[in-house]
Amino acid sequence: MQPHPPPTRRRARTPAAPARRKPVDVGDGAAASDSATPCLLQRAHLQAVPSTLLIPLAARARGSRYFPWLACDDAVATSLVDRLGADVESCLDDLPTVLNVLWRTRAIKDAGRSFFLAHPQARGVNLGCGLSHHFQWLDTGANQWLDADLPEVMDLRGQLLPVRCPRTRQATVDLTQPGWWQRLGLPQGDGAGVQPVFIVCEGVLMYFQPAQVQAVLREFAQCAPAGSRLVLDVMTYRAVGHAAQHASVGPTGAEFHWGVGNMDELTAAHPRLALLRQQSVSECYGWPGVVLEALWWPWLGAPLYGLVTLGVGDGSP
Repeated sequence: MQPHPPPTRRRARTPAAPARRKPVDVGDGAAASDSATPCLLQRAHLQAVPSTLLIPLAARARGSRYFPWLACDDAVATSLVDRLGADVESCLDDLPTVLNVLWRTRAIKDAGRSFFLAHPQARGVNLGCGLSHHFQWLDTGANQWLDADLPEVMDLRGQLLPVRCPRTRQATVDLTQPGWWQRLGLPQGDGAGVQPVFIVCEGVLMYFQPAQVQAVLREFAQCAPAGSRLVLDVMTYRAVGHAAQHASVGPTGAEFHWGVGNMDELTAAHPRLALLRQQSVSECYGWPGVVLEALWWPWLGAPLYGLVTLGVGDGSP
């Protein structure tokens, strides 16, 4: 049965729930003291793009109250929002974006679980991780996980989400600088015993210039072992330059610089790249959403908002 279509207008502001003073034990999750965390976000001095990390955090922590069929049960996000004391209610005013985040979270979880079912000892990576914590869902007990982002974000993350599991680590990365694959110490080559890599890059590339996106995709294709996967979110090129009109992103001052005009653009960066799967958030709106997107496709060239899985080497799903 199709879920009811989500509302497309901003909801009325509801009072924020009182913050809990006792932290929740989330395993590899947060450990900073409650008295310190409310001001950590203020001291982080995040620039426009990194500051967007609050949007998915709020959606995963509180979004299930509006879209229960997409509840992701993110214990880490719930704990962080409660302890940070940040005003995330404004992020929840933008219900379409909350829906987008919850939908892509479910899709990433499904893709990750499928990958690690086939490769239980492989490595997972979250590029531009913000305060996301996918390992809580994708831990096989034998795999490894790396969270990486800009230095100011990782400094904040180190205080809120210190590493507790020996199979996880954190690192700084600037994806606009070539050589990031090697600097992160990710496996290369297709020799015997080299495990493929599962990579998530959500809410990142639309803020890059097109040439920078192509460079990221090319480096992934050149370096990743055969069978590796890159899951990233995409939007139509028609959204480029219009972030100010986005209810959640607009107030941060960030801008959209990259969008997709044709899905073939995603594999043009390197011959090893294959488009294994493409998904659109329109599926959450039932058949009316799918039909409308099909009608708009000649003008849009890509989903209004979607998720794609790129593979290298073997071409298998």
